[in-house]
Amino acid sequence: MPDAVRPNGMSSAAAALQMLEKRQQVLANNLANVSTRGFRGETPFARMMDNALATTDTVLNTRAGTLTQTSNPLDIAIKGDGYFVVQTTLGERFTRNGGFHMDAQRQLVDTQGNPVIGEGGPITLPQGKVEIESDGAIKVDGRAVSRLRLETVADGARLQHEGGTLFIPDASRRPIPSEERSVAQGYVEESNVIMMTEMTAMIDVLHAYGAAQKTLTTIDSVRGIATTELAKPL
Repeated sequence: MPDAVRPNGMSSAAAALQMLEKRQQVLANNLANVSTRGFRGETPFARMMDNALATTDTVLNTRAGTLTQTSNPLDIAIKGDGYFVVQTTLGERFTRNGGFHMDAQRQLVDTQGNPVIGEGGPITLPQGKVEIESDGAIKVDGRAVSRLRLETVADGARLQHEGGTLFIPDASRRPIPSEERSVAQGYVEESNVIMMTEMTAMIDVLHAYGAAQKTLTTIDSVRGIATTELAKPL
């Protein structure tokens, strides 16, 4: 088995550049979704790999976004913990974007047309006045129709982003009991990304990238001198 490659100045500087590029991509994606309802930003952080070189990893920022009143009866926001469940072609997914509407079959769907899942499956709404109670119970003209499925994951679980405001549930998913739910009809949750925070972080990354790039250029220059000058016979 060959010995592991030991990091040197060149490899460390190159790894730093790659790490900072990934960090900038994450921050740029956060900024691009600053107005996306239900979006949750990712926080990049440095992690050491087995070869002692740095790389960028991310963790989901689960801080709730602000709630905006829309007065649309099909807009629903979750107060506190939890996720709506929608059915996609790839399976069930979580979302915090409660800007729902009805499709041609009067089925409740999300902004991408994915059916919203209730405790009895996809939700179809008859004609009438829609009321959604704080525990997710849905009534039409006072008659119970369905109840939203609201789920959460264990503390420390890492949800993976998929398609902007969708998340892939992990094995720790579990339903939220009715008495622990709190949803608001006629409201939507905004993105939890704070523009100034992300822009400041991007500027810091640019400065760090410039420093790492200068280090790489300096090391390359020193190596060139060592190759072309120090090896000359006296």
